[in-house]
Amino acid sequence: MQFSATQRAVGNGAPGATAAFPYDRMTVERFRAAFPRARWRDDLGVWFVPGATAERRLNAWFSREWSGVLTYADERGRDAFAFDPFESTYLEVADDLVVRTPYSRAVVAELRMVPWARWDPAAKAWRVPFRSLEELRRRWPAIEDAARLAEPEERRKREASRRASPEHADRLAEAAERRRNRYPVPADALPPLGRVLMTHVGCAVFEAITGEVVEPTVAARFYPGVVAVTGTLVWATWRSPTHDELVRAWPAREKTGPAETARGWWQPTIAVLREERRRAASRERARATRRSRAA
Repeated sequence: MQFSATQRAVGNGAPGATAAFPYDRMTVERFRAAFPRARWRDDLGVWFVPGATAERRLNAWFSREWSGVLTYADERGRDAFAFDPFESTYLEVADDLVVRTPYSRAVVAELRMVPWARWDPAAKAWRVPFRSLEELRRRWPAIEDAARLAEPEERRKREASRRASPEHADRLAEAAERRRNRYPVPADALPPLGRVLMTHVGCAVFEAITGEVVEPTVAARFYPGVVAVTGTLVWATWRSPTHDELVRAWPAREKTGPAETARGWWQPTIAVLREERRRAASRERARATRRSRAA
């Protein structure tokens, strides 16, 4: 395992040392247990440990933890694999165990639970030391099954089956209706314009009431939760609220009643606003990133 420690001052000039080593969950847990004051520096891509003797302490920890104990564990795991090997198209044997599969979230989730397993970007594969053989063997059936399902041919089969299903046509129709940015509201209970409100399609800011009557079949298919007790439903145009608008929006003091839900719009609760703020902030960061890359 490659490990480096360098005495240096960062940030406000406080003495300390930076430590760099390949990421894996178990190594980070042991490192943070040994150095509870360590902090990850995202700008440098290293761990920073404060203290005038930090470099000496880091090198002593590395020598104590890794040079002997893990070498012996690797040798024992290598002997166990030679005695009882298992073969797979997704497994290669080198200085360690190399797992190379099509991308799958399930595979990644399983391998992250294997101690000392790490992603090697150069080889585009996961590398698992022999010391983690038993945990890898225990999780291998799930890894192999998920990898097979992630093969391009299997993905194409599932996609063809999904497109042939009646539900797929319904989802396309719902997406097309959502892109029209219109919403039915009772003609005798019009929503206030320019305010953040909750609807059956999420938080929205109504911009205008067109007055166009909603066809009953369209309302029943796409907006079954909206009911006009008296009168008719008319179309209103809407847009998604900005993060700033969501921050300034007032939450509801009381729980929404069935009358407001049937009306189709109501004042959001603080829990809903918090979740919508998080999503809006994420969307705005993504847009800013795309603009900066395009520039």
